Amino acid sequence: MNQYIEEAEKVLMHTYNRYQIVLDHGEGVYLYDTSGKKYLDFAAGIAVFALGYSNKEYNDALKAQIDKLLHTSNYYYNVPTTLAAKKLVKASGMDRVFFTSSGTEAIEGAVKLARKYYYKKHGVSDSQIISMNHSFHGRSMGALSITGTKKYREAFEPLIGGVLFAEFNNLESVKELINETTSAIIMEPVQGEGGLYPATKEFMEGVRKLCDDNHILLIFDEIQCGMGRTGEMFAYQKFKVQPDILTSAKALGCGVPVGAFAATEKVAAAFEPGDHGTTYGGNPFVTAAVSKVFDLFESEKILEHVNEITPYLIEKLEVLVKKYDFIVERRGAGLMQGLEFNKPVKDIVPKVMESGLILIAAGTHVLRFVPPLVIQKEHVDEMIAILDQTLSGI
Repeated sequence: MNQYIEEAEKVLMHTYNRYQIVLDHGEGVYLYDTSGKKYLDFAAGIAVFALGYSNKEYNDALKAQIDKLLHTSNYYYNVPTTLAAKKLVKASGMDRVFFTSSGTEAIEGAVKLARKYYYKKHGVSDSQIISMNHSFHGRSMGALSITGTKKYREAFEPLIGGVLFAEFNNLESVKELINETTSAIIMEPVQGEGGLYPATKEFMEGVRKLCDDNHILLIFDEIQCGMGRTGEMFAYQKFKVQPDILTSAKALGCGVPVGAFAATEKVAAAFEPGDHGTTYGGNPFVTAAVSKVFDLFESEKILEHVNEITPYLIEKLEVLVKKYDFIVERRGAGLMQGLEFNKPVKDIVPKVMESGLILIAAGTHVLRFVPPLVIQKEHVDEMIAILDQTLSGI
């Protein structure tokens, strides 16, 4: 394992401070490194592996597609992409879909679509977008521009202009930024990297009304909080607030590199041939995965299970909050939970990993819990036991 790590450090760009393990394979909700050590996974590849590892039906669907067709380009139709788009439209309540290769690309497409819609309506391209402080939307130049955390942006400025930042869950702060040039408001219904903050019902409804009253598009970034993680297929469905544009990725494909942005018919019509494109996005391989993910969510009753297991996870996390003075609070939605500490958590993550538990942070002071959506109560108990033992020693 050390040899693999040394070789990787010689050839890979140092854009991650990787943990000192080399993962080899997974089974269910467990991962195994190259030495055979077993880890309970409560990170799921950053909220990607909703169905866990080595799901036979999922794997078989991908193997079958490999033997048929991997790629065609978007000059042609193919069956898996059509099926996947139909299922995403049905699950989201949107009308049209554009498949991408990542969540960041989905954000880029959503921003372009919002600006093109404004351009067609007003005949000018100088429009403004309102995003939220502490948001995270990706690392490309466009996605960074609307990411409301300065440390991600400052080394790469100047970014795209016309972006203003409001306070999440503060409707007045949004209202103050709106003017006649505002084309869109973008937000995560549950902020992930920003610290596991769910939007309030009043904020979601209030932003929707502001958009309706001022003819502004509402974009929901559900790349992390979507696809069942909160107990609804998409987090906004809990509030019965519909966006004009939606972005999705991560658990959309449960491991293959795929994202998507979807829009209402009226908004999607702003794009004309040549306005946007992708070589790999929506190829038959990744959309076969997307299609099978939607099938398995239904057949395995994933949403029902998330709603059943969530109260148990919350109960056990709250026990830790009461037990340790250095834990400030628990917050989150569904199987997207966080514990905020009054000190940095960077040393806790490697310590629990030594004991066979994979967790990740969200910022400097928050431990994030985004396990596969198929976890059972015994997995919650196992996770809590390891974490509790680790916390008792610090």
